[in-house]
Amino acid sequence: MTGTAAASVDAAGLLERAVAYALGNVAVVTPDLLARPTPCRAWDLRMLLWHSCESLAALGEGFADGFVALAAAHDNALRTGPAEVFTARACLLLHTWSRVTRPDILVAGRRLTVSVVAAAGALEIAVHGWDVAEACGQQRPVPAALALSLLEIAPLLVSGADREPLFAAEVAVAREASASDKLTAFLGRTTHGSGEARQGMAGR
Repeated sequence: MTGTAAASVDAAGLLERAVAYALGNVAVVTPDLLARPTPCRAWDLRMLLWHSCESLAALGEGFADGFVALAAAHDNALRTGPAEVFTARACLLLHTWSRVTRPDILVAGRRLTVSVVAAAGALEIAVHGWDVAEACGQQRPVPAALALSLLEIAPLLVSGADREPLFAAEVAVAREASASDKLTAFLGRTTHGSGEARQGMAGR
């Protein structure tokens, strides 16, 4: 994402709205649902939630320490389920985000502005929140205003050159499709599968 684009992003609003949406979807997760398939290829709901916990931890580390490294989500795994860990880490992330003063974060050897990192985090959190709802058989689209904002930045964060192997190919949708359907289709998802396995993100 360019500096000009990043400057126009309401990173705080995006991240907070994405987390709120995802938390609402994770709230319906029960232990008996954890084995259900998700839109992320070859991942069940348990795997998706643990991956999301790792992402939340990595984002929090970036905001707190100024760099993003791989973060493990195993610390509470033996005592707490992934939905509970997700909720705790999401709330901690928002708390950490509210205290950020640094201008940039080191990610994979590159310095990115805090706004860019927050926007990328918001995109992943919102879309994985949608994945959770689908896996649980709940049709809870990404809220229209949030989806529209994420659609504006998604092509800047996921370009054709770096889409694979992390993302599946974009899925065609009707012109009149909702903003949520367009956003999820851009990231390779077919809508309203109610938890059936579909072609989604190839690696996450």
